Order: sequence, then C-alpha cells, then structure tokens
Amino acid sequence: MTIVTRLTLSSGDRAALDGVVSDIKESARRKGAEFKGPHSESPTELSVPQYANLDGDADARLDDWSYTVYTRRLEIVGHDALAQEIVDGGFPHSVRAEVELDQVRGAGR
Repeated sequence: MTIVTRLTLSSGDRAALDGVVSDIKESARRKGAEFKGPHSESPTELSVPQYANLDGDADARLDDWSYTVYTRRLEIVGHDALAQEIVDGGFPHSVRAEVELDQVRGAGR
C-alpha cells in the first residue's frame, strides 16, 4: 500500500506561503519523491467588523478589517519519511497547514 500525503497550506502572507511551498518542492526533488502541485485556489477575500468598544455598540463601529487568504494544495506520493520530516519541521506562524493521509491500494487488490 502506498500512502499519499495531502497538504493544504493557507496564509495571508503570500510571500511566506510561496517560500514554504518552494522549500517543500525542493526537498521532494532532492529525495526523488513523486510530487503533485502546488495547485492554487482563487484568493479568498475576508472582512472582519471592528468596534471601538467591547460592548458591540453599532454607533462605535469602525471600518471593517479586510484581508486576503491564499491557499496551495500539494501531494506527496509514498516517501512517508519525507512527508513526516516536512510536517515535523514546522511552518512559520503565518502559514496554516492541514495534513491528510490516504492509503492507496493498487488495482486488483
């Protein structure tokens, strides 16, 4: 059975996100791992209401805080040690990582 590691990385800091992705790609290339991605999703625009006071008084509302979140999806096929090394190595605080593992069986099994 082969294990496929799927990484979903997201961040509001595009430069930090692209740096992490390029580091992962370089590690996979050096180790000879089968690597798919990065697949980019459309950036998500988010906004958060802000208030001058903690009581939520609508008259004390400030301009909304708006920001953009960028997302990249990657896959590493096999090479469990490399995937574990990448995940255990940590990511910058500005990059959020989700890790998904799947076992894939060959045809006819």
